[in-house]
Amino acid sequence: MPTVRQTGADTVTPEAPPVPHVPAPFPVGAATVLLDAFRAGDRFLATPTRTLLAHGVLDEVPHGDAPVAERVADTLRAARSRNRAAPLVVGAIPFDHAAPAALVVPETTRGGPALAADPLVALPAPALGRPAAWTARPEPEPEVYGKSVAAAVDRMWKGEFSKVVLARTLELTSSTELDLPGMLQRLARTDPTGYTFAVPTAPGRTLLGASPELLVSRHGDRVVSNPLAGSIPRSDDLAEDVRRAAALLESVKDLHEHAVVVDAVHQALAPYCATLDVPARPSLIRTATMWHLSTTISGTLARPDVSALEIACALHPTPAVCGTPTDVARRVIRESEPFDRGFYTGMVGWGDAEGNGEWVVTLRCAEAEDRRLRLYAGAGVVSASEPEAETAETGAKFRTFLNAVGARM
Repeated sequence: MPTVRQTGADTVTPEAPPVPHVPAPFPVGAATVLLDAFRAGDRFLATPTRTLLAHGVLDEVPHGDAPVAERVADTLRAARSRNRAAPLVVGAIPFDHAAPAALVVPETTRGGPALAADPLVALPAPALGRPAAWTARPEPEPEVYGKSVAAAVDRMWKGEFSKVVLARTLELTSSTELDLPGMLQRLARTDPTGYTFAVPTAPGRTLLGASPELLVSRHGDRVVSNPLAGSIPRSDDLAEDVRRAAALLESVKDLHEHAVVVDAVHQALAPYCATLDVPARPSLIRTATMWHLSTTISGTLARPDVSALEIACALHPTPAVCGTPTDVARRVIRESEPFDRGFYTGMVGWGDAEGNGEWVVTLRCAEAEDRRLRLYAGAGVVSASEPEAETAETGAKFRTFLNAVGARM
């Protein structure tokens, strides 16, 4: 078992966990130039440690029965054997690990510092193209979603399970062609300290988003996970926004929900780590639309041969995106959600042949295809949940992407 230290926590932390920065002396604009260069079909990732822009496909990670981390390792070894000096895998893994992933070794990869370290990220995003008229189709309707929440709460009081994360979707259809680079610009510049991504998942289909939640990163022997659970929408009124943040820190319901997730991440990390640092209380992080309870768990690896992706697969799905017990929560999700989650609440990120990498929970996201966007949002349902509040929370989470496309709903 690893040595575990529990520490206190500040009331408010920065929007990203304390992870190492890229050491190279990058000039001003080195990150935003990569953001500006993104075009549909590219792969873009911005994290608190680096910015990556990848073009083309050298190898695809094949689908198969072997664990995805094993297939990724085999693909990277094959790329290195062909004299690729430092191959990377970039892409996304679905909520259901048995479903096909969208992972590739790119032909070329350009790297830069974190977006938040580039002063030019503070400049406003370029205006979107010609304003679009949007039509929206929710699935399920908010009233139906609320009834699913109520039914789940009833089952919890009967002792069937203790938490489930229920999601809903919003399909937007545009009157004009989708401006994917413009959407990515707005997502990245709104929350530059988070995790912004755009990766193709099928021909003509792109997954875009701005997630606040790091599943796991590994740099050398250092491992970091930043589980989030317990949320409240932000307010445009400063005094009300502060009141909501303070209320979240004292919410018995949300603190319990968060503690369940932290304990699950702690237990999943323990077999891989020689030491673990687990704060005793959560802190707060904020995005443009939400406050979240946050705990940054850090440790040192016990074995150097374990990759970031292998650890990520052991952690995923956490109770923050599925529920507990996991098997029961998965079944409730299948029974309650009238759609396939696909890549939503899966993982998106990068990994190298040495096992380093960053894998993020795929949240605040949408899949773009033709003139359609399918947005996803979910809420953690526990026995104290109220259908109206959970429905409102998912609506607030949709705002991240609605703001990025200039839609008003």
